[in-house]
Amino acid sequence: MQVKVVGVKLRQAGTFEECVCKQLWLDCGDCCVVTSKKEERFATVVSGPRMVDSEKLPSDGWEVVRQATERDFETLRENERLEQEAFDVCQRLIRERDLPMKLVRVEYTFDRCQSMFYFTAETRVDFRELVRDLAHQFRTRIELKQVGVRDEAKILGGIGYCGRELCCKSFLRNFQPVSKKMARDQNLTLNPSKISGICGRLLCCLVYEQATYEDLRRDMPGEGTNVETPSGPGKIRTINPLKGTIDVQLEAGVSKAFDCSEVEVVKAGNAKERQKAPAKGQQKEATQESEALVDELEELEELQEETFDPERQ
Repeated sequence: MQVKVVGVKLRQAGTFEECVCKQLWLDCGDCCVVTSKKEERFATVVSGPRMVDSEKLPSDGWEVVRQATERDFETLRENERLEQEAFDVCQRLIRERDLPMKLVRVEYTFDRCQSMFYFTAETRVDFRELVRDLAHQFRTRIELKQVGVRDEAKILGGIGYCGRELCCKSFLRNFQPVSKKMARDQNLTLNPSKISGICGRLLCCLVYEQATYEDLRRDMPGEGTNVETPSGPGKIRTINPLKGTIDVQLEAGVSKAFDCSEVEVVKAGNAKERQKAPAKGQQKEATQESEALVDELEELEELQEETFDPERQ
């Protein structure tokens, strides 16, 4: 059996959900109230109606209750006011208890039956006393959720280096693994300050063009390969997959760019050492600088966070 669903983005946490939409017809940009077995949420439609098999949907999934009315928008504004008050109170309690945590955002469910406090911390935090204080203060169900720095950026939003709204805030559903190899394949400067986002992790957008670069590089020789060129033998320094060109260091010590079709790879058995080795001082200095960059990038890569699931914790 097929049912009509729409894709919605829940406010604040910014998670995307598929919601069953039985009688209503909603378009992108419409606001609505959705519900699950646990709670009601205010949401915005981000993908139009489509038909899917009901078997593919979770049994406890979301369903659209109604299109947002003026009264719903008034409730939303009141919830935002209460969320700011709860944020201030929680900040004060955190300072009083000297807890090693940073409060990111407070969110009420639309029906105010539950309030969620999102925070970041370098280690696990014992917040049981804090939960009791908050429950006594607000007389509602309290849930504290520890999130990573990438999820913090997703919740708060911001402007990226490109001048656009952060991808994780605007359209990304999940965080994909990002590695420094992607930066190398795309000939980007291996400088952590250049290839990391405002969250301090590697840029999510490195993933977008990676498949294209891998496809273009598949038929091109790699860096360091000995080749024969119209100007003589040499060794590949860098390759430009988008232009289809190869930068070759020739025997004469000059570097020259050639089209990929103009060079021929020298087989390992016939390769001769034609390149003049760099001076020891220069070689040592270059090696130390390269190792420092690699160490910094490896540390940055290890800190990549897992995708934040608001139903986790």
